[in-house]
This record gives sequence, structure tokens and C-alpha cells, in this order.
Amino acid sequence: MTRSVRIGVAVLLVVLAVLPFVGITIPGLFDGALNAPGTLNLLGMCFVFGALAVTYDIVFGYVGLLSFGHALYFATGVYVTAIALARWHWSLPAALALTVVVSLVLPLVLGAICLRMRDIPFAMVTLAFAQAGSILVMQNPFGLTGGEEGLALGGDVLPSFLVGVVNTRNVYWVAFALIVVVYVVAWRAVNSPPGRVWQAIRENERRVGVLGLNPYLYKLGAFVLSAFLASICGVVYLLLQGGANPQVTTADFTLALLVMVVLGGVGTLWGAVLGGLAYEYLDFRLVALSNAPAVQSLPALLRVPLSEPLFLLGVLFIVLVLFVPGGLGGALRRRLPLRA
Repeated sequence: MTRSVRIGVAVLLVVLAVLPFVGITIPGLFDGALNAPGTLNLLGMCFVFGALAVTYDIVFGYVGLLSFGHALYFATGVYVTAIALARWHWSLPAALALTVVVSLVLPLVLGAICLRMRDIPFAMVTLAFAQAGSILVMQNPFGLTGGEEGLALGGDVLPSFLVGVVNTRNVYWVAFALIVVVYVVAWRAVNSPPGRVWQAIRENERRVGVLGLNPYLYKLGAFVLSAFLASICGVVYLLLQGGANPQVTTADFTLALLVMVVLGGVGTLWGAVLGGLAYEYLDFRLVALSNAPAVQSLPALLRVPLSEPLFLLGVLFIVLVLFVPGGLGGALRRRLPLRA
């Protein structure tokens, strides 16, 4: 990365950090001013999904593991924290401590099982565990998860500086810190000696074994790291949403992560950030677009597909895959003075 690009990134981070104090309105991009609670909440969600896409890119882009169960670990952060706060009435530090323990033990145990298999069998086993987690949440065992209705956090279970519309900026800063920390940790990991082995495993796992290294242990380390970071993303998601919902436990959620990474560029952490940001922003804005009077007044031939946000996202995904090799990250890499 050249000096000019580094300066540009530093300026962008400063701007994002002081955004809650900026009252500028950008018509068409956001509904209100930049420091409006709705805008800050949307940007916070974009940060969460940008960070979450990075966690998935660790296992998919750098190790070559196609997991269909990454949503399970994100949901772990959401539901363990929510249950500890809302059902057991623990303090936030105690709930976070429990979430950290579960978020390390669960992927360690499940990863040790799943990584005994490769390729499609590995993907299917991760999917099976994720589906088991989703069913468990929907069954509402002991009344803990809330089933289909989810689990809302009351205003009395969180510190006062994280509750209410007036404190949206504080949660925004938490989400901003999340994406910075997750990116730094992921960057350090993939550029460390184990990270080099991860990339070698992606290219030729058998050759890594011939060199005297144990690919299984390296893959397990990457699996646990990505799952743990995904759980931390789930905690911040819970703070932004004010509750847990069963949608985050589904396989569709993991597929959305896969789309984010492919949109941004597989194996490029900052590309995954772009993919996560773009996907979440478009997912939110396209819902508003589909209900706009201009769209509703169109003939049925155009109105029906344009009223479906998932259809529009699917079309965008196809266009990028066909005409933008390497995703958004690859397109920027070809235009900006970046070096590997």
C-alpha cells in the first residue's frame, strides 16, 4: 500500500470516527443527516457485517474451507449474551465473559469434528450443526430463546450509555471499533507464519503435510479464530438491534456472508469489508426503493421484480461475477496504486 493510500485510509477512519458530530445531509444516500440516529444505526449495521464478512473470509478466502455453518457462531454471540442479560439478569461484563468462553469452546469442539472431513462433506457437516442450532433456537428450550419471536433486551439490562435513541452514537462507536479491531486482528493473523501456512493449505494441503506440518491443527486454529471473531460481531449486532432474532441462525444467513465475500473479493480482507458494507447498505436501501411510489406506478412487468430486494441483489451479484473479476476489491486494486 502506497503512502497516499495509507493517508487516504487514515483520513477516512478519522471522518468515520467524528461522523456523529456531522450534521450534513446527503440526499439519496441517507434519509436523514449523517448524525441522525437512523443513519448512525444503519452505518453501525454496515460495520458489523463488514467485520463479519472479514471473519468468513479468513476460513473461506485464506484457508479454502467452504463452511455453511458460520451463522452458528454469529448467533452464539447474539443469543448467549441476550440470554445472560434478559433471562438470567447478569451484568454486561459477566454476560460478555460467558460469551467469550462459549465462543471459544463451541468452535473448538465442532471444528475438531468437522475438520476430520474435507470439501463437500465438510460443508455438509457444518451445515448440519448450523441447522441443529437453528432448530434449538426455534424450539425455545426452557423458554430461553423466545422461539420465533426472538428475545428482546429491556432498557434495564444494559448500561445507560448504550440505551435509547440519544445514545445511538455510542453504539455506533462500538460498531466502528469492532470493524477496526476485527480487521487488524485478521490482517495480523493472515500475514503471520500460521497465516502463510493457511494459504499454502488452500493451494495444496497434501504438500503442506509432506513438508512436515499438520494441516489439521492449522485449519482448526483458523476455524476457531474466525468463529470467535464472528461471535464478537454477534454481540455488537445485539446491541444495535436491541434483541435477538432467529433469522441469524439460518443457513441463508451464511449464504449471505458467502455473497458478501464474493462481491468484495475472495482472499482480500479489505475486499470482504467492502462486500459486507455494500450488501448490508443495499439490503436496507432496496427495501425502501421497492416501496417507492415511482416503482409502484410502473407496469407489472417491471414493478414485480423491482419490488423484490433479493431479486435486485441477485442481479447485482450476477453482473459483478460476470463483468468484475475479483469483485469490488479486485476492481479497486486494478485502479488504485496498491501493491500485494
